[in-house]
Amino acid sequence: MATGVRAAAIYTRISSDQEGSGLGVERQRQDCQGLADRLDWPVAEVYCDNDVSAYSGKRRPAYVRMLEDVRAGRRDAVVIYHPDRLTRRPVELEEFLQALDAGKVHHVRFVTGDADISTGDGLLMLRIMAAVAANESASKSRRMKRKYQETAERGLPMMGGVSRPFGYEADRMTVNEPEARVIRDLVARYLAGESWRSLTAWTQEQQIQGASGKPWASPALRNMLTSARIAGLREHNGQIVGPAAWPGIITPEQRQAILDLVASRKNSGRRTPRRYVLSGMLRCHRCGGKLFSAARADYRRYVCLSGPDHRGCGGTIIAAEPVEELICRGVLTRLTSPDLFDAIAGRATADTEANGLAESANQDQAQLDELARDYANRSITASEWRTARDIIETRMRATRRQLAERAQVDALANLDLAAGDLEAQFGRLELERQAAIVAAVLDHAVIHAGRSGVQMLDPSRVEPIWRL
Repeated sequence: MATGVRAAAIYTRISSDQEGSGLGVERQRQDCQGLADRLDWPVAEVYCDNDVSAYSGKRRPAYVRMLEDVRAGRRDAVVIYHPDRLTRRPVELEEFLQALDAGKVHHVRFVTGDADISTGDGLLMLRIMAAVAANESASKSRRMKRKYQETAERGLPMMGGVSRPFGYEADRMTVNEPEARVIRDLVARYLAGESWRSLTAWTQEQQIQGASGKPWASPALRNMLTSARIAGLREHNGQIVGPAAWPGIITPEQRQAILDLVASRKNSGRRTPRRYVLSGMLRCHRCGGKLFSAARADYRRYVCLSGPDHRGCGGTIIAAEPVEELICRGVLTRLTSPDLFDAIAGRATADTEANGLAESANQDQAQLDELARDYANRSITASEWRTARDIIETRMRATRRQLAERAQVDALANLDLAAGDLEAQFGRLELERQAAIVAAVLDHAVIHAGRSGVQMLDPSRVEPIWRL
């Protein structure tokens, strides 16, 4: 059965390998190798795409490499288990046939579903089989999308995946209490002002691992703490569709507070670790502008910067270390003052207003969802939808800014204000958390003019404006 074949290619593919064992493609390889042996075709290489769909249109690395080798004439025969393992998209079938023509390859065999590409009838049959496979995949995709939507609407979890979600057991419904305590602690610390970097470092110090058994990385930790799942909400295609069937580990209000804080930090543009505890909290006595951090080779300082980017007067400068020490000592003093508890109690009486703001934001979100449905049902035009959407989103942003401002008292969480080691507690915190505590107590401080050449800080230069 000599055919002159010198270097055959075997191509194997499976769409879903949930076990990760590769047994499906290995069985295809064995059957294809058996056929190649019977044909006396030497196999030069096996091209394998495991756990890759042929219908999604996503890149299949092994398939692309095989086509390149066929076009270049490095392979002069191809063995495939079944036509639908090659492709489920007619456009890709034509691409395969063009590669065969370019490489002058005439030997293609299938283990099952055989089709002779050397004849017109064989090519027609192969094209019909590809069209049928594409239709089957499209129908399956529609059924699966509808199933996923129905599952989401019922609040049920999506099963599958390599590992369970952190905080829940394998059934994705039962709360894992030890992990839930970790989540609640992380949420409290983030709302209190700690950074993702600091929280990730803490999980590594405590040897807390994710559900997959791997150490946490900052992006994964952020995704987990901002997820709808841990708040007992069901999300589908990026949208909250309703309450979940499983219990939440935190409240929806806590999750929204996290999202608001993430947004506020993103808008601030801060990406590098903080070096100045009072950044954004000092004002120039002359022009009222913010003082910006500006380091010298040997010391740090705060400066009122002039120019188009900052628009300050440029007339106020103060060394960072002494003013930070003065303000932080003032904050710690106020934290141990009886007046502080009266001020916090005053904040508590404003909870009704905060609840009203939260309800307003929820009503706006519900209105946006209703608006989207009206547009989908062609009850309103695209122009009407955009106009109404912009108004509602502007109102929501303003509401959430107000809620974020009210949430600043969370920075005092986990501080034992009655203990005698408050200064030591404060000193052990990372700079982001210290800054959050200061911002919870201090609205801003006005920096007045000082005498040139004086090295020591004159406390009268600093006029604090307290929140609490």
